[in-house]
Amino acid sequence: MEFIFVDTSAWYALADTDDAEHQAAASFIHNLTLPLITTNLVAHETITLLRYRLGHKIAMKVGRMLWNEELAKLVFVDRAMEQKAWELFVRYSDHKFSFTDCTSFVVMEQLGIMKAFVFDSDFESYGRFVKVP
Repeated sequence: MEFIFVDTSAWYALADTDDAEHQAAASFIHNLTLPLITTNLVAHETITLLRYRLGHKIAMKVGRMLWNEELAKLVFVDRAMEQKAWELFVRYSDHKFSFTDCTSFVVMEQLGIMKAFVFDSDFESYGRFVKVP
């Protein structure tokens, strides 16, 4: 089955109605034809970002939907995936990939996912994925 991977920037844009990418994110979700997938580390990052920027209430709402897999299938990053992500993080010192981004790259590669719903350039600059929308 084909999936679209969702990164923190997309989750944030969906939650923050004042975000510059909110309309694009909402439109993309509204017209979605493929199921979404994300990781526990992206969920952690998203919940924390929402907590600090939009408050506890919104972070709890989105967090519940993520943990209950109402928004996307949730993949839990294991130790082997983290080790591969660490190797990417070390190898790509000339990029500003977060460690969470590196774990996302590993998950996407292992699951054969080519599309990332994201609003930053990290997934494109890694060179193996297509950024959507």
